[in-house]
Amino acid sequence: MPKRKRVYLVVALLALVMLVFAVGQVMGPQELKPLHAKPDYQPLQEEVAKFTANLPGTYGIYFKDLESREEFGINAQTAIPPASTIKLPVVLYLYEQIADGKLKWTDRVRYNKNTDYQGGAGDLQYVARHGDTYSLRNLATISITLSDNIAHNMLVRHLGYDNVMEFINKLGPDTTRPFGSASTTAKDMGAFVEEVYRFAEQNPDQGGRLINDLAHTVYHVGLPGDLPPELVVPHKEGSINGVATDAGIVFSKRPYILVVLSEGITDEDTGFENIAKISRIIYDHQQQLPEANLKLPPLE
Repeated sequence: MPKRKRVYLVVALLALVMLVFAVGQVMGPQELKPLHAKPDYQPLQEEVAKFTANLPGTYGIYFKDLESREEFGINAQTAIPPASTIKLPVVLYLYEQIADGKLKWTDRVRYNKNTDYQGGAGDLQYVARHGDTYSLRNLATISITLSDNIAHNMLVRHLGYDNVMEFINKLGPDTTRPFGSASTTAKDMGAFVEEVYRFAEQNPDQGGRLINDLAHTVYHVGLPGDLPPELVVPHKEGSINGVATDAGIVFSKRPYILVVLSEGITDEDTGFENIAKISRIIYDHQQQLPEANLKLPPLE
């Protein structure tokens, strides 16, 4: 290469280096963002906090985006009664025992009216007779879809109270008992829901069955109340006097876990209406984000 051309080439390279350096100084490091930056959920958290601040009662909220794993909470570790949302981890424990081969769906449990009876939600209070037997599959199904209290009590007794509590506290250390009058937190309930999702990923058949039961309960006014009806929303609602709760997964284009626990509300219907409004605020925000690339469990 002629000497003159070599000089021109060196000068050109030096000019290019200086140009890149100058552009970097102008843009600054704050402009060099990764192509797939994690969402900033601070504005959403502030919007939800502002909404709940004007409501009577206390709201404990936990949110987790399943794509980015980003999360936030509002009173997320405040103790609130779970009501029937507590049935979710109990039934999940049963599913894991079935998946591990320790129990079978055809195993039958005998109803003891002296220990198992409870009024409120469910049909067994009207039809179960002392000594009747029910399969684990049946008890698991109606515990979720009908929120049957007697079925739930029979499961806790059959699985063993201490075993159930060991499972619950492994995931949610602030949950005190496997019954609705206990206390839990939104963060604990979020951990139970996330374990459902993990279980479904690793056990598609069994997990898909649980998710489908959760998505087709007779109580469907909380998290999915103001969302498009075609959305799959596996969730577990609960209510007792002054309390309305819901915990589940919203399988939108950007799936996420959402738990809303409320205490000191004026009435149950208003409580669930407010849960639905909170759910809609979060859904609308998620719809503005890029679609997730998650491999989802079977949904129906």
